[in-house]
Amino acid sequence: MKPTIAGNGTVEESENHKMALHLDRQEKGYGLAQLDDYHDLARSDFLWSPPLHLSLIAQASSNNPKGTLGFGFWNDPFSVVMGQSGAKRRLPVSPQALWFFYGSPPNDIALAAPVPGHGWKAAVLRAPSIPTLLLAPAALVAIITAQLPIIRRPVMKTAIATVQADETLIEKDLAQSHRYELEWESERVRFAVDEEQLLESTITPRAPLGFVAWIDNQYAVASPEGGFKFGVIPTPEAQALHISEIEINGSPLVIGDVNHA
Repeated sequence: MKPTIAGNGTVEESENHKMALHLDRQEKGYGLAQLDDYHDLARSDFLWSPPLHLSLIAQASSNNPKGTLGFGFWNDPFSVVMGQSGAKRRLPVSPQALWFFYGSPPNDIALAAPVPGHGWKAAVLRAPSIPTLLLAPAALVAIITAQLPIIRRPVMKTAIATVQADETLIEKDLAQSHRYELEWESERVRFAVDEEQLLESTITPRAPLGFVAWIDNQYAVASPEGGFKFGVIPTPEAQALHISEIEINGSPLVIGDVNHA
């Protein structure tokens, strides 16, 4: 794994491979501290497919940080826009994800009612496979039309309905240390915290995916009420995500030199 940082983000390693993904105070601009194992790879070369078991220990510096954080697997669908200097630039694709995800207000992406559009969640999503040459213009049209109040609701309901998703809120204190586990099989996924199963679903993402752990100050809205919106949230205080004992299929992940992001 290698770090990816932006703005006020830093990635630090301490004893026993404990990692601190840290955002300093920042009044404007985008801040990111991330570890991933797909930094220089094409999507077709991402490393992970089922069967797979992830286990790690995580703890945030606050129970309600600003922005988003999480860990798990996805296909980095928007890196042509969000990719940082030195990262592989890829054309946009339909999102696939299997992860533990936190988003503070005004984040609002509710894909599996009645679960709200923000909060600390275990989530899986599988979007339809759409050729890139069709996806980009279709997404642009959806974003533009979703800004028009008279047609926003039907446009957003149609867009959200194309995504298969399952998620549940995690009733654990984000600022306390917990062991998080997920299992990815070809026909089902399972999530657990401290050996307590939270979610089992027959929705499975398309492989291959890459591992990611991150904290940033971003927000995204995709809802019938709010349309499509993206932006950043000021971070009046420093915040961090601490992770350790990262294992996939029983083997520890190797951390690269965090001093050369």
